[in-house]
Amino acid sequence: MKTFYIKTLGCKVNQYESDGVAASLEDKGMVRAKKGEHCDVCIINTCAVTARAGMQSRQAVRKLARDNPGAKIIVTGCHAQTEPERIPKTVDSLQVVCHQDKTRIADHVFAGPKTVPLAFKPPDHTLDNRFQSFDRPVHGGMTRAYLKIQDGCNAFCTYCIVPYARGSSVSMPEHRVLQHLEALGQKGFNEVILTGIHAGLYGRDLRPRSSLVRLVETIQEKKPVHRIRLSSIEPNEIDDRLLDLAAPSGILCDHFHIPLQSGDDTILKKMKRPYTAGFFTETILGIHEKLPSAGIGVDILAGFPTETDQQFENTYNLIKQLPVSYLHVFPFSPRQGTPAFYFTPKVDDVVTKERCRRLRELGRQKRAAFIAANLGKILEGVVQHKPDTHTGHLTAVTTNYLNVFLEKNDTIKGKIVDLVCEQCDSNLHIYGKLQAVLP
Repeated sequence: MKTFYIKTLGCKVNQYESDGVAASLEDKGMVRAKKGEHCDVCIINTCAVTARAGMQSRQAVRKLARDNPGAKIIVTGCHAQTEPERIPKTVDSLQVVCHQDKTRIADHVFAGPKTVPLAFKPPDHTLDNRFQSFDRPVHGGMTRAYLKIQDGCNAFCTYCIVPYARGSSVSMPEHRVLQHLEALGQKGFNEVILTGIHAGLYGRDLRPRSSLVRLVETIQEKKPVHRIRLSSIEPNEIDDRLLDLAAPSGILCDHFHIPLQSGDDTILKKMKRPYTAGFFTETILGIHEKLPSAGIGVDILAGFPTETDQQFENTYNLIKQLPVSYLHVFPFSPRQGTPAFYFTPKVDDVVTKERCRRLRELGRQKRAAFIAANLGKILEGVVQHKPDTHTGHLTAVTTNYLNVFLEKNDTIKGKIVDLVCEQCDSNLHIYGKLQAVLP
């Protein structure tokens, strides 16, 4: 039997696509090798979101080629798409596969001498662009499955390379979304995370035109799985209809991960973000008023070119006053080919590092406050199959995105349960008590 290994860098969408490629190869009889085992085919799914991610992608290509002499090397993903000339030509059998052909990698590997041609193509920004998906649902052995419902982006924020890698926004047709969800529900998945590069654009390319909220309403009506979660959504794509679907009676988890990037209007404009700090504030307060227990995560980009000390303080103070539950903080990384690569003056790396440190500490404070507000409450969670490697406890992920340790009990793995958050330690580990297993 031939073996394969996949190295994945970057986002959850990349991980979903890698799991889909792996399932396609396994369907054809190949065996997935463990890390460090020699294999016949090595696939590196690269990332381009930062310069560091691109460097790590190239390092992975060199290492896997060195550790697997004679193996076929396939390089795909965003770094391979945006800078194919930088992929190290380590062996004659190395091939760069463009984004549009990711779903065909298994066919290509198994074609042998009659190789399925995978001609490298630039990202598609035409009206002919179509959503590429795997024939069957992808779950990758996880307790909570992912489903990519959208790909690409039309925003072209000045710092972001992703639209140049993935092309324009395209959507999985609604009937296909429901087919995948129904199949996942039949396999016992109680939670499915709807993901995409810009999931809030879902349906705008379909005919007839649709929307993310209309899709979620249809999912609630059909109820193919117990609950769904959104991986990320822009602040200007959240409305009362969507929030109603995250109410206790709704199918949508009361958890919203929302990019802010900056709390200063001048910087937001330079970033080409389509909202103001005031609008973002109203959005967060509106969520909190309607869903007071909702988890709200926020992305922030520190050290954007021209960001002054005062503009950073505007961001810090905005977050400090808002009821958010955690932060994802990133330093600005210049990406050649984007407008911000040429913006001056640059922010000194030492200054950027200190700004990131302060924001991460603020994020920890917000996380602690959110956990404290949930102690003693009965929350719904889905129990993960794998116990925590350090404590041996099972972990339940609540609808509002808290990870809660429960006593080990093999009968509740994968189940939906009611639990009570009882205590939190200095490392922000939450310990809870099982209340009931839900049907």
